Amino acid sequence: MSFKGAIFDLDGVIVDTVPLHFKAWKKMFGEYGKGFTFEDYKEKVDGIPRNAGARAILTDISDAELEKAAAKKQGYFLEFLKADGITVYETTRKLIEELRSKSISIAAISSSKNCPYILNKAGLDSLLDAVISGMDIKKGKGKPDPWIFLTAMERLGLKPEECVVFEDAVLGVEAAKRAGMKTVGIDRHNDPTRLMKADIIIKDLGELDYNKLKSLVEK
Repeated sequence: MSFKGAIFDLDGVIVDTVPLHFKAWKKMFGEYGKGFTFEDYKEKVDGIPRNAGARAILTDISDAELEKAAAKKQGYFLEFLKADGITVYETTRKLIEELRSKSISIAAISSSKNCPYILNKAGLDSLLDAVISGMDIKKGKGKPDPWIFLTAMERLGLKPEECVVFEDAVLGVEAAKRAGMKTVGIDRHNDPTRLMKADIIIKDLGELDYNKLKSLVEK
């Protein structure tokens, strides 16, 4: 099967918004008297829809209060985003540009509803053939459910075996493998064992190019 599509997670793969998300979650959870470490972030809220992330820590509040908590987190994130700006991983941008030059279809995915806004602000939306964000996710379809990757694949008009997924989150890697796609795990936290279900694990997308990805898909 030939290599035709690349699906990139947004946070931690295309842009470095992880510190902003962590800071926003920590501030919000602190208001509810909950401690929140970066380990908690990586294992419990990274890569999943906002309400599900809030519920992973706030197990003892009503659904109505949970909505308020999730909204607070969103407000803090946007506040920090405006203050600190968006950091794009330039190696990811270069890889996307190379893949486009080889006629590979490109999708960006995120469980965050902020995804289109961030891509636009970062000047990346023109490089993408499809974007699936938190605004598209139906209830119960967050990672590790493979829905978001299968939806991206369908919008690109491809099959699972023709796609490579790029993920930095444990639940994201699991979802991509459930979708039947080759998966590149990006170890941003110096803990590669977290992503052991990925087909290959790297530190940064500068380690890859079109030919290496073609070999991964077609071997």
